[in-house]
Amino acid sequence: MTIGAPYASAWTKSYSPRTMTLIGAVLFALANLLASFSQTLWQFILTQGLLLGCGTCLAYIPAVTVAPGWFKERRGLAMGIVLSGTGIGGALWAPLLRALNASVGFRHTLRLTGGVSLVLMAASGWMLKWHPEIESRNRLEASPGQSRLRPPLVNWHVVRSRMFFAQAAGAILQAAAYYTPVYFISTYARTLGYSPTAGANFIALSNGTSACGKVLLGYFADRWGRLNVLLLCTLISAISTLALWFPSTTAMDKNATMALFAAFVVLYSVTAGAYVSLFPTVLVELFGVQHFASVNGLLYMLRGLGTLTGTPSSGALIRNSAMTAVNTKAAFKSPSLLIGCLLIGATLGCLWVRIEAMQQPGSRWMK
Repeated sequence: MTIGAPYASAWTKSYSPRTMTLIGAVLFALANLLASFSQTLWQFILTQGLLLGCGTCLAYIPAVTVAPGWFKERRGLAMGIVLSGTGIGGALWAPLLRALNASVGFRHTLRLTGGVSLVLMAASGWMLKWHPEIESRNRLEASPGQSRLRPPLVNWHVVRSRMFFAQAAGAILQAAAYYTPVYFISTYARTLGYSPTAGANFIALSNGTSACGKVLLGYFADRWGRLNVLLLCTLISAISTLALWFPSTTAMDKNATMALFAAFVVLYSVTAGAYVSLFPTVLVELFGVQHFASVNGLLYMLRGLGTLTGTPSSGALIRNSAMTAVNTKAAFKSPSLLIGCLLIGATLGCLWVRIEAMQQPGSRWMK
């Protein structure tokens, strides 16, 4: 979804966030419509994998690129509210899609999803626009005769700085870990004896608590320092994985296992989800508004590469462990340990960024 972020970010500056979001909405709807007629695996890969990913990228990146420029004092809260939409949407869609699949079948569900998404995404995209000051700067930076399809070149002094390297390292490791629990919540719940409906409800719980966490922690980030709260959230998400999810894969008592897993879903969703909403706000502070669009696009691309590495690796561990595991939940022992270690690495990356930021002139701990 985010590997094309440098292009989406550049086109948002060149054409307008409204234009790119509308194109993304059309591609998203078209991908679902074409998938509803697909008959083979490669057709689903092209529609739900490639085309849907392109549409999501063109609809998502403009929003996270444009929104931070409109806020300063309460940027953390604002981005928390903006990105809580991903959690609210997930909380509503998970049970709804399951009910639709059971009543009208997955093909009609895909068509309905495409139609509803087109309306909602187009309506929200129509409201997107740059802050007047940033729009004026974009026009001044535009090079006459240069193709508007080319991605912006990131300032070399920014890219080769220790600050950028530290931020990139933490972002990649966090992305490699982030989606695995989200993708496998329902599957793991079923290994504990929960019904498919309960598994879908866990997904809704995860999305709902994530939405609340983004708003609440965004509020505190504006007071305690956005980078400080980002560091704290990454650390707690690592601790929750190693102290709650990992032990649940080995606990013998069923009630203890369920309790550990439920606590993990809530705590991980709140803290790991907040990383996503605080990430753009931290980039604005560290690299400045003038470099934000290009740096944001490049780092989102790197996060996409991290996701492509981490999630399939966890899936392979689950598949291999399931062949030899005495009980099915034990198949998640190695993946949970891997995710915890990746998040510890991401925490160290955030700590490195915090140390580098403290060395900047005029920097304070509570920033």
